This record gives sequence, C-alpha cells and structure tokens, in this order.
Amino acid sequence: MQNIIFFGNSLTAGYQLRASEAFPSLIQQRLDSLQLPYKAFNYGVSGETTAGGRQRLAGVLARQPVDVFVLELGANDGLRGIPVRETTQNLQHIIDQVRLKYPQARIVLVGLEFPFDLSMLGGHQYGRYAAEFKALFRTLAEKNNVAFVPFLLQGVLGIRELNLPDGVHPNAQGQKILADNVWAVLQTVLTSSRM
Repeated sequence: MQNIIFFGNSLTAGYQLRASEAFPSLIQQRLDSLQLPYKAFNYGVSGETTAGGRQRLAGVLARQPVDVFVLELGANDGLRGIPVRETTQNLQHIIDQVRLKYPQARIVLVGLEFPFDLSMLGGHQYGRYAAEFKALFRTLAEKNNVAFVPFLLQGVLGIRELNLPDGVHPNAQGQKILADNVWAVLQTVLTSSRM
C-alpha cells in the first residue's frame, strides 16, 4: 500500500463539511473502487498560508512514508496579498523538502486563481497581482517537472449552488468537482508509475 499525502488549506480540509465529503476522501473512494493500492491522508488545515505549510511540513513528512504528495496551498496568501515571490519561495521550499526526504515521491502541484477581477478594488496593481499569482503555479510545476492541476476550483468558483453561503468554500457537491479536477491529473500519475 502506498501513501498519498494531500497537503493543503480549507479547500483540502473540506471546510465545514464531514471528513468523508472532502475531496481526498472522495478520491480514496475511487482508489478503492479501482482496487488501486493507495491510502489517502488529508492534511488540510483551514486558513493555512504557504508559510504555515512550510512550518508544518516536517511533522507531516515524519508521520508516514510519502509516495505521492499533492500540494494545494496559496489561496490564503492571495487573499492576504502576500507577495507572489514569497509564496513561490515557500512552495519551492516545500517541494524541495519533500524531494530531500522522499526522493522517489511523485509530486502534484495544484493551481489556483483569483475568483474575481481584483483591479476593481483599486487600480491596475491588483489585476497584475492576480495574473502573477495565477502564473506562479504553472511556472513552479514546469521548473520542478511535477504534475500540475491547472485550477482546483474549475467549474465550482462563482457558482452559488456549489459553494457554502460564504461563496468561497465548496459545499459537498462542489467538493465532488474538486475531486474530479484533481483526479484528472492524479490518476495519470498513479497509473503511469505502476510496475
């Protein structure tokens, strides 16, 4: 049995939902139905920034061997306007540390985008920030040659019936689409590496 670590924020944790409704649990159901020898671990923490993830990483890596590492962090950095360079450095550090401890681990980076045009909030710098923020994930994925989920919230963002009343966090139905978005990439990672 191999371990898949889902390392993320509230989107991974399944904010305000049952653990069984969060997308890592839904992916476990698919793994089981396909009889793939993987166990999914949900290490999502609501409110986590990339800096927080960087601090928490060593403890997670020490808990069990890591065969696949799904990295979903950055949304809270974006909401706080943390410089893109800082977010990039934190994500790179996490990737480096996973590779250092588990050189054979396969890494999947999950991309995020801003839900709205921030330029409305005050000039062009916000629009530029949103564009740079979106681009950082693909750039990192290409630089590190890791699998890439382009946009976790594809098909969910801005659709009222797929989100909680806060309009930000997916509800149980929304989480099913997140699972589809991640699975589209993850299944290739898992099946291409089987002997």
